[in-house]
Amino acid sequence: MTSPNLGIKEHSHGGELPISKLDVHGSFDVADFPVPNGREEEWRFTPLRRLRGLHDGREIADGAVTVTTDAPAGVTVETVANGDPRLGTAFLPTDRVSALAFRDFAEAVVVTVPKETEAAEPIHIRIAGTAQGDAYGHVLVRAERHSAATVVLEYSGSAVYADNAEFIVEDGARLDLVSLQDWDRDAVHVSHQYTKVGRDARFRSYVVTLGGDLVRLSPKVGYTGPGGDAELHGLYFTGAGQHHEHRSLIDHNVSNTRSRVEYKGALSGDDAHAVWIGDVIIGEGTQGTDSYEYNRNLVLTDNTRVDSVPNLEIFTGEVEGAGHASASGRLDDIHLFYLMSRGIPADEARRLVIRGFFADLINRIEIPELRERIMDEVEEKLREQAAV
Repeated sequence: MTSPNLGIKEHSHGGELPISKLDVHGSFDVADFPVPNGREEEWRFTPLRRLRGLHDGREIADGAVTVTTDAPAGVTVETVANGDPRLGTAFLPTDRVSALAFRDFAEAVVVTVPKETEAAEPIHIRIAGTAQGDAYGHVLVRAERHSAATVVLEYSGSAVYADNAEFIVEDGARLDLVSLQDWDRDAVHVSHQYTKVGRDARFRSYVVTLGGDLVRLSPKVGYTGPGGDAELHGLYFTGAGQHHEHRSLIDHNVSNTRSRVEYKGALSGDDAHAVWIGDVIIGEGTQGTDSYEYNRNLVLTDNTRVDSVPNLEIFTGEVEGAGHASASGRLDDIHLFYLMSRGIPADEARRLVIRGFFADLINRIEIPELRERIMDEVEEKLREQAAV
């Protein structure tokens, strides 16, 4: 396990403006990003050989995915070509894969929740891999002023896929996102989720990663007005041979903003590898920032690896609150003993403890059928682990 890194920097009057190590270069030009070699800080945990060409762009983008959407009345869903002027307004790509995905995608899904509209049902965007080979995609969701909606972004099937997803939450709006990575076991997925949170707006994200061979997901949040509130929650269950990597960045570039980041993971089986990187920047000249991030991992078997790295950079002394925590370990023997002393078999006791570990996070998802499905898939992972 990698130890946490805390960097606190403050700008003194008359000195040079400090440069954040977390605020990385951004560009739409693929040539501005050298092909990663694995020695870069942002790539050192990722097994590049398993990306199957997504990081260098040398392979032909001959893969295929199908995209289907379901939206309630009042919500606009469009399919637009690359080059639509609405795309790319909320972000700059921050690595080579993101830039390649933006350059090479053919069509994008654009979802608009009109101002002062509350979507009566969740908006479903389903992306299913149908053929091997590299494929690229793009999603834009805009919640206009004082609107409210829940979006379910679901990935499944078999693919080698990279995409960018933009979420724009305008002033006074509320957007909840459930991102479910439920790929087949051989899939490779590299995704960037870029979010802008407006004045007095609220964004809640729930990332659930269970499938795939290699999944690397990077949520990034910035603010466009004071009073913005963002929460990033995540759950991952990493099985034998799987690589699940989550890299969040919260940029408190505006005063009086709030963020909470909480990710929980379990690892089981030989060569299971989970990575969580949690970056927070509290910008110079800001006031009233309230931020906290937390990662906890359960290691269920030997021969697994977990890397958990929270990073916090503060450039001002006017902070309401800021902190982080990271913990990785095995099941609590006291909990197991308590259950077993009441006649519950050891395997069942383990399953109950792990269910309890994930239940608090799963129960926050406000879609009952989705909660049930996720818990069922966690149970299936537990059964697979018990059968080994």
